[in-house]
Amino acid sequence: MNDRFVIPARLRNTSLALILIGVITLIAGAASLLTSHADTDKTRFWLVLLQDSIFFTLITTVSVFIQAAVSLAQGAWIVSFRRIPEAIGANVWVFGLIAVIVLFAVAFGFTDSHGINTIYQWTTAKGDKIIEGKSAFLNKGMFAFFTLTAIGLWSFFGIKFRTMSLNQDNAPKNDTKLYWKVFRLSGVFLLVYALTQMSTIPWLWIMSIDAHWFSTLFSWYTFASAFVSGMSLIMLWMVYLKNQGNLVLVTTEHMHDVGKFMFAFSIFWTYLWFSQYMLIWYANVPEETTYFVMRQHGPYSIIFYANFIINFVMPILILMARPSKRNYFTVTFMALVIIFGHWLDYYQMMMPGPLKANWHINWYEIGVFMGFAGLLIFVVSRTLAKSSLIAHNNILVKETSIHIA
Repeated sequence: MNDRFVIPARLRNTSLALILIGVITLIAGAASLLTSHADTDKTRFWLVLLQDSIFFTLITTVSVFIQAAVSLAQGAWIVSFRRIPEAIGANVWVFGLIAVIVLFAVAFGFTDSHGINTIYQWTTAKGDKIIEGKSAFLNKGMFAFFTLTAIGLWSFFGIKFRTMSLNQDNAPKNDTKLYWKVFRLSGVFLLVYALTQMSTIPWLWIMSIDAHWFSTLFSWYTFASAFVSGMSLIMLWMVYLKNQGNLVLVTTEHMHDVGKFMFAFSIFWTYLWFSQYMLIWYANVPEETTYFVMRQHGPYSIIFYANFIINFVMPILILMARPSKRNYFTVTFMALVIIFGHWLDYYQMMMPGPLKANWHINWYEIGVFMGFAGLLIFVVSRTLAKSSLIAHNNILVKETSIHIA
């Protein structure tokens, strides 16, 4: 059984057009710095690159996590479309490499006209007792070590899982050696993921932008945001490939399952959002509340409330009903909404601290986002086209073909 994907000219041209828009936007943004002497413009230029590189790295890494989690659970339902998360996960290195360049440029080279790093203030802060008290962890050495280690390991496992899946196609029928090897490696990856995405990486990359503030829920919060976005990304590719006549084993039941994850983790994200907000609001400790005061009552308040409406109210109203999770148009619409909503979530996590009241979402923010989206479409579609979309020699392929939600 073979199911090869041939990249349509429209998809290829769309991805290239989006990449071109991103490149032009980046060049125009860099050129505007030559005529502007404002520190906020320079800060904004790098912050937007930082936000998008982190966001796209984390949502593509989610596909590696999903493969590992389902492999350990010995779940058969994902086998019918497993080549999608494999193709996404195999390209973590692309966005990871961009993220490394941007992260290092910001942490080690960026300063304003006064010699202060307005994004990662802990890199240039002197005489700040709070930041100095965190210096055992919050320092350039730890930042570089965890960044390189996390992205290196995420990229390795993303490529490794896909390679092993393709090797299974050529293995003797019913051979289980690779299956159990993937099973064992999945446990190793989940440990790596727990020590990076679920703890250290969000602290270093995002929370340290507001270095005086901290939350013990923050890593879980960023994981939930990335996970539901990653699931929505998989849904978009499922619908697209089904409309192209591919993924013959995928049924409405599989679509329904992915839709349930989109719904469930929207609620999980809301639970973490409320838990973090409510505890800080109730305790009313000044060094904690300043984080939310800036976002809820300042110029970012529209994003603060839009974040809640887009990422909670819309999913719970639209995706709760069973038929909505089985309708192609509805799940496609909600997948796009969720990805944009959580991109907005990462925006409000990262922008207010360095930019204060000087915030924008206009041509530069949208153009850079479009460039990253185009790159994602381009690399994933090329990876999908290189092999069959059906893991025909997977020992669970029969189970997935009769899957019922």
